[in-house]
Amino acid sequence: MQSQQNNEIIRIDNVVVEYDHKVILPGVDLSIKKGDFIAITGPNGGGKTSLLRAILGLIEPRSGKVKFYEDGCEVKRLNIGYLPQKNAIDNRFPITVREVVSSGLLRTKSLLSKSLTAAESAQVDDVLKLVGMDSYSDSSIGNLSGGQLQRTLFARAIVSRPSVLVLDEPLSYIDKTFEAQFYEIVEQLAQHTTIILVSHEMARIMQMANRHIIVDRGIEDCHAHRHFIPTDCK
Repeated sequence: MQSQQNNEIIRIDNVVVEYDHKVILPGVDLSIKKGDFIAITGPNGGGKTSLLRAILGLIEPRSGKVKFYEDGCEVKRLNIGYLPQKNAIDNRFPITVREVVSSGLLRTKSLLSKSLTAAESAQVDDVLKLVGMDSYSDSSIGNLSGGQLQRTLFARAIVSRPSVLVLDEPLSYIDKTFEAQFYEIVEQLAQHTTIILVSHEMARIMQMANRHIIVDRGIEDCHAHRHFIPTDCK
């Protein structure tokens, strides 16, 4: 394994992403450090979601590599929690809130051994309470509002206590009654989790982020500092 002498956790090295022979990301580079809170903005179609999907391994770059590091050494994968921009869950599927959240732990377990330990069940209980969905634990997701479903999926993303949390436009579906609490949870998570967050609503996020990246068929890293809102990245 390749050893790293700094606290780099993800390295994006000359990554090219294209769809239908159209280049979306033209050989981008980015180094993400452990403990970073990266706020990502950019126009629609500029490549924000493509960048996240490349990091997550959901798409294969045409060229270049995404590398992960843990304790200074290159590893095959990291424990990454992910809240996609648009969920792919069919709300007609007969699954409960608790089962959805529990699936965030089953990713790290053998599919042949799906039972949660007592400690893992307690983690699920804790995160359901954190997002205010504990009273809906046994409810079918088909009976949830859009905001309640988003809170459930957010809980799934954080239940494994991931080292990296990727959030793609999380506020688009969060109900307004939960929005303030969402910010508080993310701020708490940022104390021990590397966060990569895409959003068009940046006023509060930029107070928490230490880096601001603009993705528009390329990457511009503004290197913001916490509690500082950059006005010009040129």
